[in-house]
Amino acid sequence: MSTNLREFKIKPLQKKYIEMGLVALVTTLVVMVIAGSLLWGNRTKIISLLAGSYMAQTSENPLAGSSPVPFTEESFVVNAVKRANPAVVSISITKDVPTYETYYSPSPTNPFGDMFGGNDFFNQFFQQQVPQQKQNGTEKQEVGGGSGFIITDDGLIVTNRHVVADEDADYTVYTNDGKKYTAKVLARDQILDIAVIKIDAPIGGLPYLELGDSDSLELGQSVVAIGNALAEFKNSVSVGVVSGLSRSIVAGDAFAGTSEQLDRVIQTDAAINPGNSGGPLLNLRGQVIGINVAVVQGSSNIGFALPINSVKSVISSVKETGKIIRPYLGIRYTEITPELKDANKLAVDYGVLIQRGEDKNDLAVIPGSPADKVGIVENDIILELDGVKLDEDHSLALMIRDKKVGDTVTLKVLSKGVEKTVQVKLEAAPE
Repeated sequence: MSTNLREFKIKPLQKKYIEMGLVALVTTLVVMVIAGSLLWGNRTKIISLLAGSYMAQTSENPLAGSSPVPFTEESFVVNAVKRANPAVVSISITKDVPTYETYYSPSPTNPFGDMFGGNDFFNQFFQQQVPQQKQNGTEKQEVGGGSGFIITDDGLIVTNRHVVADEDADYTVYTNDGKKYTAKVLARDQILDIAVIKIDAPIGGLPYLELGDSDSLELGQSVVAIGNALAEFKNSVSVGVVSGLSRSIVAGDAFAGTSEQLDRVIQTDAAINPGNSGGPLLNLRGQVIGINVAVVQGSSNIGFALPINSVKSVISSVKETGKIIRPYLGIRYTEITPELKDANKLAVDYGVLIQRGEDKNDLAVIPGSPADKVGIVENDIILELDGVKLDEDHSLALMIRDKKVGDTVTLKVLSKGVEKTVQVKLEAAPE
């Protein structure tokens, strides 16, 4: 049995309708594309008009309740503070301090002898000398305070190292809702002025802050600082802008008599007072973009904060291991400047010169270190790291700080007048 295949023919009228439909479809698509482009190009104006219309309708509607907060910088600041404030803490520092009592040592002789006979008043008067004091035990006293912020819902807190530097002191954390916790110091960073402390709280029991991106900051950007101002006014809020980026400062502790170099810090005019140390510097999303660390004494609102991106690796290390683990090369060096080049007749005016310290035990290359394993020696000059020239804008220490233990870096080294390239696997710095 055969099967006949019949040819399907479109009638002229049907063909006309199909062509008209295709034309209409193409026309519709073109119009949609053009309209979409116009809407996208003017999306900001449209959103503003819709928002304004909505706000106007809401404010006129008696059933809508209170009028909404307008879309202003002030409203963003208020919202950022509302989000962040519950996770900002005050830190109280207490310590056993000596207590003293006053006593009077008796006079060995009465200069007037028995002139006044047995008069008790005069005898007692001449038997007393200048009051003196002696220690009579110790008592717990508050000796300082600072700020911090919670980064996990079970009570991990970031603050400045100088806030919790005293290993003999006790630290108490007060949350914004008035609760009191005893804090344990988990890690103190010897390079950055930061520390991580812990309070006991059930998982999920505490609010915590989100970490932002400090590399995306721009001059003039609005920021908010929150902290325990003067160790007295808890969760004080100040507002300002980013006044400068990548500053290098020497921060000193007047009480401890110490100072340290801090690089790539954020300058802000948001008021940072003693006691604000360790508190967060926030963007208008309520994200932490810095840790308040120092203020210029006698200045008018010149404060500094450690960029949060420089701290993230430390936070991750403490979360994972309970301590700070840093990568290191294992060298001592001096940054080369044009002046150093001329004074030592060096071949280059950039890079770092590997040399020992002033003490005879401060070796230029630490034995067994990653640098030692690849043959780097004293008086070598490291010119580049991963293709980046080491100069005043690119610090070797900062570039290594941004790496992780186990990373392999490429160094261009000038050794005895010959350039060579070496691969170095970074290891954990000794504790």
